[in-house]
Amino acid sequence: MGRVIAIANQKGGVGKTTTSINLSAALAEKGKKVLVIDTDPQGNTTSGLGLDKQNLENTIYELMIGECDINESIHENVFDNLDIIPSNVNLAAVEIELIDADQKEYILREAISSVKDNYDFIIIDCPPSLSMLTVNAMTTANTVLVPIQCEYYALEGLGQLVHTVNLVKERLNSELEMEGVVFTMFDSRTNLSLQVVENVKEHIDENVYKTIIPRNIRLAEAPSYGMPINIYEPKSAGAEAYRLLADEVIARRFD
Repeated sequence: MGRVIAIANQKGGVGKTTTSINLSAALAEKGKKVLVIDTDPQGNTTSGLGLDKQNLENTIYELMIGECDINESIHENVFDNLDIIPSNVNLAAVEIELIDADQKEYILREAISSVKDNYDFIIIDCPPSLSMLTVNAMTTANTVLVPIQCEYYALEGLGQLVHTVNLVKERLNSELEMEGVVFTMFDSRTNLSLQVVENVKEHIDENVYKTIIPRNIRLAEAPSYGMPINIYEPKSAGAEAYRLLADEVIARRFD
């Protein structure tokens, strides 16, 4: 049965989409069968994996409002072992469309239940807000992975996110766990990055991954070419970091 990981942080610009794209691709490179679900109306994970988000017939939006089924929404083998349910700006309307829907917190969970066993990992890229889409991701997920940028306000909002995870666990998905925290955009030349890492480790009880994702030009460039970093620049520091993170994620065990 596939392990479902929601990648969430209500702060924008923390490397959430970069992590969704490149962790998924690194897992796929290691022979794992992976499904990425883009639940962000900006659709950056979709375009970062090479799809034209403006010209898609079936996306997560059509799936959630019942206009297509799960198999029609999956775009297979965008890269080896890597499938995606894409997103685009239409998804911004889904909360209004589903305002009166029964069990609306579980729409995504129900939708993917029939394909979950086809994958080793399902990675959900959440929008940068604690919205109904994020709640749907968390009711579907086994765990939540939180990317944190190595900057002064790193801890800001993390408490709120952990509170949301605990609420969802208490009320909607009793199996939900914190996967852990991964540091992104680390600049070894600055004392600030080192201080942030130490500060966060002191203040949170969650698992902190050993792998730290560096600030890397190639990593920033790759999405504009519609490729994950392990395809775009396989020997770069960014590609190596996401391979190490994938190893850690694979090794992590939840009872």
